[in-house]
Amino acid sequence: MSLGEIESLIDRVAVLGLGYVGLTMVACLAKKGIETVGVDVDRDKIKILSKGKSPIYEPGLEELINEGLKAKKLRITDDHTKALKDSEIIFICVGTPAKSNGSISLEQIESASEYIGESLKDIETYKLIIVRSTVIPGTSEKVIKHIIEEKSGKKCGISFGLCINPEFLREGSAVQDMLKPDRIIIGQHDNKSGKLLEDFYRRLYSHDIPKCFRTSLANAELIKYVNNTFLATKVSFINSIANLCERIPGSDIEAIVKGIGMDPRIATLFFRAGLGWGGSCFPKDLKAILAYSRSLDLTMPIIEAALKVNESRPLRAVDKVRELLGDLKGKKIAILGLAFKPNTDDIREAVSIKIIEELLHDSAEIFAYDPKAMNNYRKIFGEKISFVDSAQECIKDAECCIIVTEWDEFKDIKPEYFKATMKRPLIIDGRRLYDAEKYSKKLEYFAVGLGFYQL
Repeated sequence: MSLGEIESLIDRVAVLGLGYVGLTMVACLAKKGIETVGVDVDRDKIKILSKGKSPIYEPGLEELINEGLKAKKLRITDDHTKALKDSEIIFICVGTPAKSNGSISLEQIESASEYIGESLKDIETYKLIIVRSTVIPGTSEKVIKHIIEEKSGKKCGISFGLCINPEFLREGSAVQDMLKPDRIIIGQHDNKSGKLLEDFYRRLYSHDIPKCFRTSLANAELIKYVNNTFLATKVSFINSIANLCERIPGSDIEAIVKGIGMDPRIATLFFRAGLGWGGSCFPKDLKAILAYSRSLDLTMPIIEAALKVNESRPLRAVDKVRELLGDLKGKKIAILGLAFKPNTDDIREAVSIKIIEELLHDSAEIFAYDPKAMNNYRKIFGEKISFVDSAQECIKDAECCIIVTEWDEFKDIKPEYFKATMKRPLIIDGRRLYDAEKYSKKLEYFAVGLGFYQL
């Protein structure tokens, strides 16, 4: 393929699936000046997006969607046939939700592959198919490639190319991660496919191109799982050490992390103790790699332990509340933060859900506040808990306040305010948001990984 063909190819891009990954991608590609079409089967979502509104909260995302639509660089549609025929680079960003046994469902992957195969049937131009969805090793070769070849009657490596291009977007900073990625992983079916995708990114990022690593399809599929599994295991490890610190007077997990972080082999990233991890990636990916390993008759005890530690972590906060307040029936408990992390409205696998379910089981009266996630939360709990409009209203007259998500606005609440407005100024700091020495002098203060003031 000539340079001229490559330059035209970069200007015709389709993205199948407008979930978190796909939506961020279309908005950012349009920002880069690429004519991008986003395709989704959810017509309600299409209507929302066509009005310039984002169905999810992500800093800067809605602004980019509006900008792309107005500049006519972004088009949103449910007509996959026309979108696929008009585009020469096709990104698959559909969901791979978890099944009850932890394995991933490939239903959306299979449907997307069928759409692509049908669109290729009567077209002679070369298409480059790129899988961004998180899939277990072998999916690209045995499922996606097989379906496209069967439906199109064409041969991979000749009539179309195939790559795996895992994403490493962090919710809350996904736009920045897409505009300035720290690495690009390309799993290639053949050298031509890999080179074309690398050339695509070299043109897209120009002088800001990050390190690019090309490898096999299976390696790229596995890299995404290993990446997330390792990070999740780091968090569970440090939470296990936090459990130990809480039993040792004078011990503080934050000091431990600072000390071990001075070792260049360790560093401090993902060594922040808390109430556990949630979201759409870590829980799903760890369960998926465990299910995949079981299918190969292999056990992975470290990953199993990471999951076990994480599942027990939120309950430590509830146990502390029970210990200090006794019978919780009718007692007002304030929950600050519902999203699984700050700067998102995502509540998938959020630790707040486990905490609130336990407290409701004890007949506590729950008041909750989150800057972005309350509408999503209402869909789960309805009128079982009280939603309020501010952190200040949430903690008023409460007998305990649990810090669940570390939103910046919570940092400004002074110990004097807690003391003046709460019925009992009892703080369970599940994210180490406050200065332990300062707050413990004026309040009943218990924090993750803090020895003398045990949680």
